Amino acid sequence: MAGNPERRRALVDAGIELLAREGARGLTFRAVDAEAGVPVGTASNYFAGRDDLLRQIDARLHVRLAPDPEALTRRMAAPRDRSLVTALMHDLVDRATRDRTGYLALLEMRLEATRRPELRASYTKSLRGDLEEGMRFHREAGLPGGDETVALLYVSMLGLILEHLTLPGVLEDVLPGVTVPEGLVERIVATVVPED
Repeated sequence: MAGNPERRRALVDAGIELLAREGARGLTFRAVDAEAGVPVGTASNYFAGRDDLLRQIDARLHVRLAPDPEALTRRMAAPRDRSLVTALMHDLVDRATRDRTGYLALLEMRLEATRRPELRASYTKSLRGDLEEGMRFHREAGLPGGDETVALLYVSMLGLILEHLTLPGVLEDVLPGVTVPEGLVERIVATVVPED
């Protein structure tokens, strides 16, 4: 396998763009080469196969969609209460919105995992690890609520982000006077996270 890390990252990012735009069926080595603007055959020198490319896309998406460590450190200086959880959830939606392509690729990976058992196992492990890390972070940070709170926030925010990025009209005016997504983030946290 070829070892140029910048080229590998460019190929993986091209794969992310293709997943978001074309879906999993459009993710071919030839299409990745074209998207990255490299000679035909380059992707096949960097990935053992399509599953390898998908696993590396999964790993790259974790980096692209992760919170900025410095911003998180600053944010965590605030009191450990419901308003901090609200700020963290707003940051989650903001990151997904800023990297819409990355988040849509993440959703497409979920769909592809339903069709491919070997990817399902790997992807389930990856996302389950993220959820468990979120639970650990929540506990160790002393934020209100426990593992159940984090699990409920996880599914609620996943649904909100899915609608916001794919079919935003579904949520418009559902709750009069509540903005989408900002106001819905506030409502979700107020409903799920216990009082301080």
